[in-house]
Amino acid sequence: MKKSVLLVLSLLFVCAVVTLAFADMGSTGKFEAKTGDTIYVCGCGEGCDCGSLGKKDGTCSCKKELVKTTVNKVENGKVFYTLDGKELSAPTQGKYACGCGDGCDCGSISQKPGKCSCKKDMVKVKAKK
Repeated sequence: MKKSVLLVLSLLFVCAVVTLAFADMGSTGKFEAKTGDTIYVCGCGEGCDCGSLGKKDGTCSCKKELVKTTVNKVENGKVFYTLDGKELSAPTQGKYACGCGDGCDCGSISQKPGKCSCKKDMVKVKAKK
C-alpha cells in the first residue's frame, strides 16, 4: 500500500513539474502561414504599424476591422498579401500574441497591444533565451 501511494505521489510530482515547465514557455508569437492561405489583416492599409495578423476575423489592435485576404508569399520573416490592390506585408513574428492559451485557434499576433480576434487581451511575447 505504501509503495502504491509513493508511486502515485511521484507521478503527480512529475506531472506538476512538466506542466509548470511548459506553462513558462509562453507564446512564441510566431504566425504560421503559407502561400494561398486565407488570413485576416489590419484594414488600415499602407503605413499601419500594428502588424495585426490572424486566422479568424475580428478587430485589430488599432481597433479597425480585420480584413480577409490571401497570402501571396512568406519570406524573410514577413507574410505578403494584397489589400486594396497593393501588396503589403507584416512581420511573422509578433511582439504580442493572443492570450487565450492552449487550444486557441485564432492565431492572432500584433506589433502592438490590444485585443485578439477572439476578444481576449494580447499578451507580450516572452523573449527567446
